[in-house]
Amino acid sequence: MILSKNEYIMASIYDTSDNTQLINRIQKLNTSSTPLWGKMSVDQMCEHCIAAINVAFGKQDLTISFPMRLLGRLLKNKAFNSDFGKNSPTAKEFRITAHSDFEKSRDQLIACVQEFAKGTSVITVMHHPFWGKMSFEDWDKLMWRHLDHHLRQFGV
Repeated sequence: MILSKNEYIMASIYDTSDNTQLINRIQKLNTSSTPLWGKMSVDQMCEHCIAAINVAFGKQDLTISFPMRLLGRLLKNKAFNSDFGKNSPTAKEFRITAHSDFEKSRDQLIACVQEFAKGTSVITVMHHPFWGKMSFEDWDKLMWRHLDHHLRQFGV
């Protein structure tokens, strides 16, 4: 929602209506969806997003070197308050090279996104290995922007 030239209210992954909008976009993906940029196939993108969400849920560990942890903390404010750049670097745990059953991956991604509509209680990690200390608002921004980035990557 745009309020004025300098004021913007971002949608929230915790908000039921906003969450449903994300899910509707995910449901528009299909096996013939191709990226507007980047190398991932649509099934790989779904698996990539699932892995990123699973960090918040405490189901995915990341190994981040000390210099990269420092870099993450320095870039956090900028990254969480602007759109992700095309072909941005990613953690090795999020680089999906294998292919999977697209419909199964899409359904799993939808289930993960639906979890956020239950509210902040689904977040179990308050210290991200790369970004550092996280608030529920930080997780909201990160998850929304990351999903939006990849859905735009596939034209939905």
